[in-house]
Amino acid sequence: MNLSVVILAKNEELNIVDCIEAVSFADEVVVIDDNSTDRTVELAEMAGARVVKHSLNNNFASQRNFALNVVHGKWVLFVDADERVSKSLANEINPKILEDNDVAGYLIQREDVMAGVVLRYGEVSNLRLLRLAKRTAGKWKGKVHEKWRVVGVKEQLKNSIRHIPHPTIYSFVEEVDRYTTLRTQELSEEGNRTNGFLIILYPAAKFIANYFIKRGYKDGVNGFVLAMMMSFHSFLSWSELWLQKKSNK
Repeated sequence: MNLSVVILAKNEELNIVDCIEAVSFADEVVVIDDNSTDRTVELAEMAGARVVKHSLNNNFASQRNFALNVVHGKWVLFVDADERVSKSLANEINPKILEDNDVAGYLIQREDVMAGVVLRYGEVSNLRLLRLAKRTAGKWKGKVHEKWRVVGVKEQLKNSIRHIPHPTIYSFVEEVDRYTTLRTQELSEEGNRTNGFLIILYPAAKFIANYFIKRGYKDGVNGFVLAMMMSFHSFLSWSELWLQKKSNK
C-alpha cells in the first residue's frame, strides 16, 4: 500500500463526506474519531473510510502519532475535516512523486476561505504545512498548532489544500475557546510566565502584525475579523495562564 490519508474528526457530520470524497484517490482513508456524538462515524463509514475511535485527550500531536501507527501506507497525507484536497493537488500526488526515495516529505500551501472569499493576507498568507510524508520519517510535536518533525529532504507541491472553517462567528469563537485551553497548557508546561503588561502587549502585537504588517486589511472585513479573533485567542491564552498561576500560589 502506497498512500494513506488520515482525517482527524469530532462531530464533523457536515464536513466529513466531502472531505473523504476529495481524497478518494488514496489507497486507504482512515478517520480518527474523537468520540463524536453526531453522525460523523456513520457517514464516514458510508463514504468508504475506515474509522478508528481514539480520544484526543487535548493533544493533537499525540492523536496524529497514534494515526501513524494504525495506517498502512508508505506515505501518509494528513487532512483536516474542514479542508478539501483540490483535483489539481490530487493529480499532483501521483505515483511518480511517491516513488522518489530522495524526498521524505512535501509541504503543501493552504488557502483559507472565510464567507466564501479566499484570504490572501494576514495570519494565513503563504501558509505552507508539512502534510505529506513517509510514515516512518518523523513524529508530530506540540499539543496545539502541532508540527510534523520529519527527518530528510522536504520539497513543496505546486497545488494547495483549501481550508473552509468557521461558517459562523459563533463557531469561530467556539474553536478559539477550545484551542485556548490547549495553548494555555502548552505555555504552562514550557515554563512561561505572564503579567498584566504582557496580557495587553501580546494581543496588541498580534493584531498589528496580522492586520498591518501582514496586510490583513487588504482582505477587507474578513481580514479584520481574522486579525481580531487571533488577537482574542492570544489574550485568552495569556490571561488564562495568569489566572492559573495566581490560583496556584
